[in-house]
Amino acid sequence: MPRTLYHLPLSAASRKFRVVLAEKGLPFELKVEKTWERRPEFVVMNPACEVPVLVEEDGTAVADTLALTEYLEETYPERRLWPEDPKARLEARRLNAWFDVKFDREVGRMVGEEKLLRRYLGIGTPNSEAIRQGLTSLRQHLAYVDWLADQRKWLAGDELTMADIAAATQISVIDYLGDVPWDGFPDAKAWYAKVKSRPSFRPVLSDYVPGLPPPRHYANPDF
Repeated sequence: MPRTLYHLPLSAASRKFRVVLAEKGLPFELKVEKTWERRPEFVVMNPACEVPVLVEEDGTAVADTLALTEYLEETYPERRLWPEDPKARLEARRLNAWFDVKFDREVGRMVGEEKLLRRYLGIGTPNSEAIRQGLTSLRQHLAYVDWLADQRKWLAGDELTMADIAAATQISVIDYLGDVPWDGFPDAKAWYAKVKSRPSFRPVLSDYVPGLPPPRHYANPDF
């Protein structure tokens, strides 16, 4: 069986591993998994019933973003996304966790899930207060990215790492909704344009939610 990534198109975690697999040069197929349907076969693969889940050619299923990150780095080390230097690796891990956990909790779930998941499920109007709080937090996170991008070539240092991928895929979901105030954060914008230009990142920018088109700048690296 081909290597398969079960995903949702505007899931930041799913996007992260689409980019990671592409950066590592690993071919894979995509299958959309509507996690809210709790398909029995998928629950067997991941009892948490969350995406992404990677199923290898031998049938091995790998779930959980932290486990999947470590699995791919240990199993396919030819193209590493953690730095070799221990201190640089520590910083990349710290920032990776920042975006996987903190950004996701303070922005992704407050803005992305409210605007998108409710649309999928048809469970009422989004929580406007949650969205307001998420957008306030977004500006704080962008200020941090702006500072990092001003100080370094990439967020964690001199090379692209898992941290850049985690940050860019989280931001890409909010950018699809047109909610990123790029004009106030020029260094963050330049960094994101650099990530958007990578061949590994281009496919995630082709995702489209029917009835909810992205802003015109969304897929354009020179935005």
